[in-house]
Amino acid sequence: MQAISYYLLLPILYFISILPFPVLYGFSSFVYVLLFYVFGYRKKVVYTNLRNSFPEKSDEEIKRIQKNYYKFLADLLVEVFKSLTISNAQLAKRCSYTPETAELLNKLFEKHQNIVIVLGHHGNWEWAATAFGITQKYKLWGVYVPLKNKYFNKMVVRMRSRFGTGLIPIKENVEYIERLSKTNNFALGLIADQTPRPERAHWMTFLNQDTPVYLGAEKYAQKLNYPVVYMCISRVKRGHYTVAGEILIENPRDYKPGEITEIHTKRLEQDIIRDPDVWAWSHKRWKHKRPVFQSESE
Repeated sequence: MQAISYYLLLPILYFISILPFPVLYGFSSFVYVLLFYVFGYRKKVVYTNLRNSFPEKSDEEIKRIQKNYYKFLADLLVEVFKSLTISNAQLAKRCSYTPETAELLNKLFEKHQNIVIVLGHHGNWEWAATAFGITQKYKLWGVYVPLKNKYFNKMVVRMRSRFGTGLIPIKENVEYIERLSKTNNFALGLIADQTPRPERAHWMTFLNQDTPVYLGAEKYAQKLNYPVVYMCISRVKRGHYTVAGEILIENPRDYKPGEITEIHTKRLEQDIIRDPDVWAWSHKRWKHKRPVFQSESE
């Protein structure tokens, strides 16, 4: 069944991928109608997440953000498919790193300084990671969760690594990163706003809600003593993004447990509040409750 579904969908995905951008975004508008009006994909989840995150906003404002999010989600889906065939030049034009970010990364690279990059599901994180490989000197390595369908998994790995980004299966990340730490000039990229198992998470207030957060970025930064660089992905206009990097933590071992996680999560929160339309609201981010054995101070 895995092979059948893959070979049935593959021609459709590649057909979408080769569409010119004006046609692609016309198709995206159709996908938006399907997601929002026809199927109502996770509309209750999105509304509840927005309502709880922004209690100060009116219901009219919440519904406006909700609609804008679904429009962005449709764009994001077709942009991901476009990654199958997009050219270097097209990608660099549509997802650019600011000159200040390039300068910062070049300085760190020239010092042979390995770094930990943290970002969230804000803007087109897929393009940001892929464009890194064609615009920056660092070799970027990202940890990923393999898909259950091995055929689609190979396609996604091929798509994400087209321009030099390395991928580390999550079950192999400890050993793999240990080997990488013995080399120079690599960047470890981690998306830090997914939902971890509650008993292994750091709990904090995020978007007005009690939230479990992965400790992975903090643990690797402190273990290896690599600076933590935060990447802010902004949508300039439809189909165009800029990425701005800043050093959040220079000396990770100077921080207490949980502090680095709090800092980069709060930094992401600022971006979400600034532009809520382009964060992954359909993700069930708050499906877990804090374990009773963990106190509020932890």
